[in-house]
Amino acid sequence: MPELKLRKTGNSLSTSWPKEALARMNAKEGDTLYAIETPQGFLVTPVRSEVREDHGSDRAGLSVATRNAYRELAKK
Repeated sequence: MPELKLRKTGNSLSTSWPKEALARMNAKEGDTLYAIETPQGFLVTPVRSEVREDHGSDRAGLSVATRNAYRELAKK
């Protein structure tokens, strides 16, 4: 399991991901990553609009409605 360290970047914290982990997630620069809380911890996944349109769900296997509900809850 890769170790991710948090680093101060301006007024924020950031982390660097190993190339191998990003390749397995099919993630690239500019993608948005979503952290979904599960009973086992957090699932981090890239969600792209073309995937949602083609399959009706995101890469985590959640329905679009469920993903949108998580997004709304995260705003609170």
